[in-house]
Amino acid sequence: MKAIRVHAYDRKPSLDDVPEPVIKNPLDVIVKVRGAGVCRTDLHIIEGQWQDKSGVALPYTIGHENAGTVTEIGSAVTNVSVGDSVILHPLATCGLCLACRNGDDVHCTASDFPGIDVEGGMAEYLRTSARSVVKLDPSLEPADVAALADAGLTAYHAARKAAEHLRPGHTVVVIGAGGLGHIGVQVLKALASARIIVVDQSAAALELAKDIGADITVVADGTEAQRVLALTGGAGAEAVLDFVGEGSALASGVAMLRRAGTYYVIGYGGTLKVPTIDIISTEINFVGNLVGTYNDLVELMALAAEGRVHLHTVKYRFTDFQQALDDLHHGAVRGRAVLVPDDEFIAASH
Repeated sequence: MKAIRVHAYDRKPSLDDVPEPVIKNPLDVIVKVRGAGVCRTDLHIIEGQWQDKSGVALPYTIGHENAGTVTEIGSAVTNVSVGDSVILHPLATCGLCLACRNGDDVHCTASDFPGIDVEGGMAEYLRTSARSVVKLDPSLEPADVAALADAGLTAYHAARKAAEHLRPGHTVVVIGAGGLGHIGVQVLKALASARIIVVDQSAAALELAKDIGADITVVADGTEAQRVLALTGGAGAEAVLDFVGEGSALASGVAMLRRAGTYYVIGYGGTLKVPTIDIISTEINFVGNLVGTYNDLVELMALAAEGRVHLHTVKYRFTDFQQALDDLHHGAVRGRAVLVPDDEFIAASH
């Protein structure tokens, strides 16, 4: 089969012929990949930013946002059948550790992360586990939801956390309405009754944010913190979801918080610097967000099936993967880039 593999960091990946995956244990599931999301993390992997953290041996196949059709199952698999359309939770988890037993499987102590530390899903087929597959509603096509497996899941995980504490009359700020942020806005609209303010540098992103549920949009031009404070009577927002995580977004985002407010860090790349006296004197909180749980993905798929969350995608032929990576690197993708099999490209693009 064909697979997109990294052979050396800071070099372009190549399209290689590799053996197809096979069933190795009773809970394995083999999936024909019909949608593979192209994520900024893939760019970071290629650049070598994950080299020390993942410890993966090169060459290996990237891709951690996958959906497709089940082609083979292990003898103990009962939750899906051959022919089912599924989306894959990005982690293959053990089910036995305390985190898994608490439903917090994103912190499984014995997990594999396809596309990060083991072979990923930018390939024709991918082997995963029964614990990782979510059967799709018939109304959902794999190529349309593939990127929800990580980008959407990460956004949902953070937005659901925030929604649990947001009340009518509260304000939540979303910084960045791109590939992740535009999902976060929709999830907040579905789960919370708070006023949603979206901050972004891009006029197109702000227009999209208005279309999908933002109550107010603010241009990130250096005055965004002051404008949010003015919109909240000088008090600030109860919650800030930062989908950028670098540059001036960090300082301005913290400045938007009210006393006892919570800052949800989703985007990464920068350094958060806050004087400890400012944290304790106002009791502000900082919460990290790593992907999401299997249950989060099930709930997100329910919202997608109900039409309450829609992923804006740009689809590319599988063999045009480098164009997709280049477009993402240059900021030319509106929403999320998704690779689809060449023979399905025309149908998936409509």
